[in-house]
Amino acid sequence: MKDYKKLMVVIDPTKDTQPALDRALELSQSTGAEVTAFLCIYDFSYDMTSMLSGEERDAMRDGVVADRHQWLSELVSKTNQDVEVKVVWHNRPYEAIITECIERGFDMIIKATHEHDMLKSIVFTPTDWHLLRKAPLPVLLVKEHDWPVNGTIVCAVNVSDDDVAHRTLNEAIIVTAQKLAREIKAQVHLVNGYPSTPVNIVIELPDFDAAAYNASIQQQHEQRIEELAAKFDIPMSHCHVKEGLAEEVIPAVAKELDAELVILGTVGRTGISAALIGNTAEHVIDSLDCDLLAIKPKDYVSPLQED
Repeated sequence: MKDYKKLMVVIDPTKDTQPALDRALELSQSTGAEVTAFLCIYDFSYDMTSMLSGEERDAMRDGVVADRHQWLSELVSKTNQDVEVKVVWHNRPYEAIITECIERGFDMIIKATHEHDMLKSIVFTPTDWHLLRKAPLPVLLVKEHDWPVNGTIVCAVNVSDDDVAHRTLNEAIIVTAQKLAREIKAQVHLVNGYPSTPVNIVIELPDFDAAAYNASIQQQHEQRIEELAAKFDIPMSHCHVKEGLAEEVIPAVAKELDAELVILGTVGRTGISAALIGNTAEHVIDSLDCDLLAIKPKDYVSPLQED
């Protein structure tokens, strides 16, 4: 796995606290990584002011950028750590973030999630979804959850399919987890959910032995996760195979273990496929009370790189 040497933190100008920046600085202290605080701003009214010339609009935008740059510089100066500051004007934050990461070779995007004050639940913005689907590098979504010493990192692996793509992504997830675990002194656990017996089979085949079928599926998943764990010297006591959908099993195990981080793979679907099918990552994060690190397959190419 590529070492995390350059971290981009997406700054939220509407918040007094910046948990994503705090998390990046924690990682920086343990890994020696460089940290860049990145702020994307845009005001539609500046582009619609017809009474001003193009040069005047540019000057006004430059003034806003300079003002925000000063604000951000003062913010990071309070951390007493060396943090680079970058402010850009762009009407699509996710495009600005991903483009900057591609051009400058960042290794991770770190961004805080939002909590709805009335509902006390996490609200994910369109930028969050776009980053999960289109960023070619790992995306760490930060929640209000500490990373204690000797904590727990949960790897969400998929052993349902034994094809090369799934095996490669599973191994990348575990390698990433073990690398971070060494840096922050945490334990690595594996979690896998397996499907229940399809109801239609039970109805259509009265003689079908659902219990035996479930036991067979569970045994198959336990065998595969045992083989995967053995490859990375992970004890079976740190492996959790549960019946149910991934979006139900992963948050439940993470809560049971009081994990500070869940790592999973996302294929990065876009367009109609994403709207109809979605990604496991997008279903899981709504129910998590801890940070989520989503990584892409090694051969993933961002749509922005294709463009």
